Amino acid sequence: MHAALSSADLAKLRRPRPYPAVTVLLPTHRREPDNAQDRVVLRNLIAEAKERLQADPQVTRERRMDVGEQLDRAAAEIDLTYAEDGLAVFAAPGEHQVWSLGRTVPARVVLSDTFLTRNLVAAHAAERPYWVLALSAGRVSLWSGTGDRISEARRGGFPRTRDLTDPDPEDQLQVGNVPSTFSAEHTRKFLREADTALAAVLRTDPRPLYVVGGPVALALLDDAGTAVRGGPGPRNDVTQVPQAGLSAGPPEALWQALRPYAEKRAEAEVAEVLAELDRARGRRAFAAGVDEIRQSADVGRVALLAVEENYRETVREAGGHLTPAEPGEPDAVDDIVDDIVERSLDTGADVRFVPDGALAEVGGIAGTLRY
Repeated sequence: MHAALSSADLAKLRRPRPYPAVTVLLPTHRREPDNAQDRVVLRNLIAEAKERLQADPQVTRERRMDVGEQLDRAAAEIDLTYAEDGLAVFAAPGEHQVWSLGRTVPARVVLSDTFLTRNLVAAHAAERPYWVLALSAGRVSLWSGTGDRISEARRGGFPRTRDLTDPDPEDQLQVGNVPSTFSAEHTRKFLREADTALAAVLRTDPRPLYVVGGPVALALLDDAGTAVRGGPGPRNDVTQVPQAGLSAGPPEALWQALRPYAEKRAEAEVAEVLAELDRARGRRAFAAGVDEIRQSADVGRVALLAVEENYRETVREAGGHLTPAEPGEPDAVDDIVDDIVERSLDTGADVRFVPDGALAEVGGIAGTLRY
C-alpha cells in the first residue's frame, strides 16, 4: 500500500488503460471506534465493482475475471490498522494499486479507460511538502512535513548540537558579564552555522519553511542569518512559530504547534486563487463551467484551474458541447471533471482545489486563460 505520492506517480496513473480501469474510493478513519466500519465498507465497494463488471456488456469474461482478481489482490494488501483519511484502489487488466490519502474521499466506484485521479491530485496539492526548523539553545533540528505528518530529516548536518557549558565562567564573572544562553557570541555563531546549513538544503529542495522556537531564539536567528528571511536567491515562504522546547520533537507536538499557522496559510492560498480568478475576469482571461473549461483545456489555454473538492459532473457530448447525463447511460462520461483536471495537468496548468461552495457562483469550476 503506497503512502507517498509524487508527480511522476500521478503521470503514470493518468495514462489510459485497457477498458475497464476500475477506481474504488473509500473514506477511512484513523482511530477507534470510527474505523470499525471501514473493512465492511471496503468489502461492499469491492462487491459493487464486481457487480458493475458483471453487468457491463463491454467487459469480456476474460477481462472480468482478470480485473476481479486484481481487486481481490488489492483488498488483501490493505491494512486498515494504519489507515489515514481515504483510500484509492485501482485495478485494470494485469495490474492493481492501492494509495493511502491524508484527506477524505467520497465512496465511489468508477469504470473507465483511465483511473480516477482527481482525489490523488487534490491530496498531492494539499500535502505539498514543507520544512520545519526547530530551535533551542543547544540543538537545531530539521523536520520534513507533508500534511500533518512530520519526521526528522537527518541531512545537511542536521540536527546540529553544541555544549552549553561556558568555556570560561570565572573570567566572565570577574568582568561582571555572564551572558544569557541566547546572548553569548558563540550562540550567535552556532545559529549562523545552522542558517548556512539550512540555506544549502533550501537551494536543493525549496519548500515553505516553519521556524519553531522561543521568541528570543527566533529573533536571534532572524538577526544572525539570511535563509530564514528568504534570501539570497529565490525567496522562501517562511513562517515563525513562537513556541519553545520542541527542538527534539516529538512530531505530534510540532504539528500541533504549527497547525494553526498551516491552516491560516491554506486559507490564504485559497483566497489568492479566488483573487486571481477575479483579476482574470478584469482582463477577459476567465472561463467557467465544465463546457467552457473543457474546450479551453483541450487546446491548452488553461493556466490556472480551480475546482471545488467534491464537484463532479456526468455528461454526454453532443454537437461539440457537453450536456448533462446520468451515470451508466450509453456514451456518458462518469466524471468529466477528472478528465479536465488530467488534461489541464498535461498542458502545464496549475490545478488547485478549493472548499465546496467557494465557486458556487460559477458552477464549481473555473480557470484563468493563457491567451
